[in-house]
Amino acid sequence: MRQVILPGTDMLISRFSFGTASLFSVGSGKRRANLLASAYDHGFTHFDTAPYYGFGTAERDLKPLLAAHPDITVATKVGLYSPGGEAQPETAVFLRKAAGRMVSALSRPTIDWSLARARESLEESLRRLGRERVDLYLLHEPERELLDTDEWLRWLESERDRVVRFGIAVDSRRLKPFLSAPGPLTSVIQTLDSIGDREADIVEQHHRPLQITYGYLRAAQRNGAVDVQALLAAALRRNQYGSVIVSTRKPERLKQYAAVADSVDGATTFTPKGAAQ
Repeated sequence: MRQVILPGTDMLISRFSFGTASLFSVGSGKRRANLLASAYDHGFTHFDTAPYYGFGTAERDLKPLLAAHPDITVATKVGLYSPGGEAQPETAVFLRKAAGRMVSALSRPTIDWSLARARESLEESLRRLGRERVDLYLLHEPERELLDTDEWLRWLESERDRVVRFGIAVDSRRLKPFLSAPGPLTSVIQTLDSIGDREADIVEQHHRPLQITYGYLRAAQRNGAVDVQALLAAALRRNQYGSVIVSTRKPERLKQYAAVADSVDGATTFTPKGAAQ
């Protein structure tokens, strides 16, 4: 699969990233492992996860793949945590998720922006992933007013031996305050986007390229049947410099995604208007 240097970084990233938010719904641990291995075999070299995904199981599922392939880059997150914690057995995860369809509070994430919890979370994520460093560490749906930005920056800078890069993973509703007062926390922005509503236009309006975007298929599927290949090709043309997160429960879809990625030509370097490179 075609790769690019993520704008504003030296990070080599596949044009499609594999998202693990719904990985637990694939089924057994063996099926999940086979799906992740197949994604790598089809050229996915970047995987997106979080402690909240599968209530800790997504990070654990990635551990064998990351051990086998040190070239993989991984993003995990901080700030949203699992109800019941990230160490609960898979049976408990299944029951909590099933019950959460009827009583949303049972599966709703716990929000905690204290540095004490963040320090603990980083340690736990690295242990579940089986790595000494995380390539990209993202604040998960942060609210600007809830963050002591200077305090967080001092902590993240102090973790440079374990955190290569950091940024934010946030939808467009929460993004504007961060773009209005840019800083190191927004060196990488992962955000929701769609072809119809173009939520990520706000990033480009601040003279920045799209870096990592997601949500294209889900948004289109709300309106009925979707030509997946055409839609994802359009997503790559829209995010021409970075990476688009996709996921699937079906291994056969991965070959289709790889073919789309290699069929869409994209620019490799972003130059802001009026700037010299």
